[in-house]
Amino acid sequence: MKYNKKKPAVLLLEDGTIFHGKSNGIEGVATGELCFNTGMTGYQEVFTDPSYYGQLMITTNAHIGNYGVSNSEVESDSMKISGLICKNFNSGYSRIGGDGDLQEYFANQYKVVISDVDTRAVVRHIRDKGAMNAIISTSTTNIVELTRLLAEVPSMEGLELSSKVSAKDAYFVGEEKATLKVAVLDLGVKKNILKCMTDRDCYLKVFPMNSSYEDMKSWNPDGFFLSNGPGDPSAMPQVIEEVKKITLDGKAVFGICLGHQALALSEGISTYKMHNGHRGINHPVKNLATGKAEVTSQNHGFGISEDDINSNPNVEITHVNLNDDTIEGIKILNKNCFSVQYHPESSPGPHDSRYLFDDFVNNIKDN
Repeated sequence: MKYNKKKPAVLLLEDGTIFHGKSNGIEGVATGELCFNTGMTGYQEVFTDPSYYGQLMITTNAHIGNYGVSNSEVESDSMKISGLICKNFNSGYSRIGGDGDLQEYFANQYKVVISDVDTRAVVRHIRDKGAMNAIISTSTTNIVELTRLLAEVPSMEGLELSSKVSAKDAYFVGEEKATLKVAVLDLGVKKNILKCMTDRDCYLKVFPMNSSYEDMKSWNPDGFFLSNGPGDPSAMPQVIEEVKKITLDGKAVFGICLGHQALALSEGISTYKMHNGHRGINHPVKNLATGKAEVTSQNHGFGISEDDINSNPNVEITHVNLNDDTIEGIKILNKNCFSVQYHPESSPGPHDSRYLFDDFVNNIKDN
């Protein structure tokens, strides 16, 4: 067996905290806001999720890469994270039907990986201190130089990123003869969201984020969907103006993640930067209508204001996070609109909340 000697690498946080590790893949530096994911599987879906655009991903599972990669297990056409921080990075894999190993996958997309890091210590640090920017380097361990580069990285607060991942041109998904037509506003939509709707006999036209309500309306859809995506929701005022028009159309509207926040902003509900956000695939959420708890997948650094909802008679809270009581879902009482903060489409799971796509389809049919 041939052993590859790994070069030293470093992770520097904006508060000056330093973690040391080893280099995997290409040499270089990567910057972004630190975030983490607790999943034991589904790492490829996470790496390609547009909602993670520009973020440094920490995987809390001890081993990453065990089952390689598959061309079918992606949420977009390329990796969207800026770099990876992990404990054990497996260059080989054991899986029938795998299309390659993770190391080659990262190298082909020019992504920086730092392994052999105490990821538990990193996650505990940002949970206590809050979300912050960081830099990883596999090309230099010069802290003075890395500090200078890190100081140039913008804060996620006030940062508009959907335009970086949204489609440039409209496109269609599904069978043209499907029962229902849904216009999708692409703020960074995941492929599995689209699949969850086509599986329910919907034909989709996906519109770029800068599309107007009139553009979408001209296709004569039966309903509208507001997608997930990265960045600060308050940094895209023109999108919010178009969402206001969409909700006044009278057709059914469903929003997920950034789409949920956009719907809230269109109703005068403010958003705020969370201390460290919700990351992972095991967040308990309570459906207030049924009283049942759902295990959910989450990835968001912004939330919507409970105080603003309580002062708005047209907005009702439908779901709450059982860990911290933050808002996870709303319904607009005088419009055919609802949204959730978490990801019911999550692949490979959990699937507790897939019923929300059924609710959306039923809202369209009952309209």
